[in-house]
Amino acid sequence: MPPEPLPPTQLYASERVVVLVSCVLSFLGSSLLVCTHALWPELRTRPRQLLLYLSLADLLSALSYFYGVLQDFDRTSWDCVLQGALSTFSNTSSFFWTMAVALYLYITIVRGSPTGTGLLCCFHAVSWGVPLGITVAAVALKKIGYDASNVSVGWCWVNLDAEDRLLWMLLTGKVWEILAYVTLPVLYILIKKHINRAHAALSEYRPILSRTPAFPPRTSIADKKLILIPVIFIILRIWSTVRFILTLCNSPAVQNSVLVVLHGIGNTFQGGANCIMFVLCTRVVRTRLFSSICCCRYDELDWPLGRSNSHWQRPEPHKDRDVPGPERTKPLLSST
Repeated sequence: MPPEPLPPTQLYASERVVVLVSCVLSFLGSSLLVCTHALWPELRTRPRQLLLYLSLADLLSALSYFYGVLQDFDRTSWDCVLQGALSTFSNTSSFFWTMAVALYLYITIVRGSPTGTGLLCCFHAVSWGVPLGITVAAVALKKIGYDASNVSVGWCWVNLDAEDRLLWMLLTGKVWEILAYVTLPVLYILIKKHINRAHAALSEYRPILSRTPAFPPRTSIADKKLILIPVIFIILRIWSTVRFILTLCNSPAVQNSVLVVLHGIGNTFQGGANCIMFVLCTRVVRTRLFSSICCCRYDELDWPLGRSNSHWQRPEPHKDRDVPGPERTKPLLSST
């Protein structure tokens, strides 16, 4: 006789507040990544272009999860299906774009192969097309619906009434999540090893009595990033996988409050984590961002001075003031 299914996981107000805050932070982080790409054309490299598409997926994911947690569905309804479809599409697309960034870096850095629009079109076809096809099929076959929050945190995913729900849980997220657990560390380890070998080969040609080493701080920061990218992804996503396995085992531990909160944060904070890594911890972007903020504050303080002038002009700076030239400001834009 099969064991009785677990009762629905009850979400407490404090748990919902924490996950909602995580959704908001992810939305703001993804929005900031999109804004930096739109405002500063000189930063639109191909890797950051891929990051833009990842941010768009995370943006939609944060919005759909926010609505799901806010509603805390207790049955299948039209908005439950709509929210589940949007989160399924965006979450799966986020997995594909995360792996696309790693694959692009591997192809360009390790293989040294030229990349053009063909590779980008392939990334688009896979990272948008595959999730869309899976989501449309799941909705058409009525596989999206209420899941009792045992494999989610208030939002809708695969319907509990579906007899083949395990298959659809794998297709609509878990198989791609597990694939990313394996693919990302392997690719970033290979990239890091290739960079380390290149640095070692380059060091043989450096002068022995050189006074300053060649960019050790910047190199160490870049190396740490290559390690942190897959580590942060796994730390965020592993709790979802743990609850998925516990649900398959019909374990009551799936309703543990700590696991529920970690699952909620892990699924919703990907956009915030990417913002921290690729905006706040990237010197060229961080410098431009802080400079823009400081300039806005300066303009606000200088506004009354402009109003006192009959021509509404800002006072010109003193000619003898020590204004740094382009050659002195350029190092501030060096990327880490």
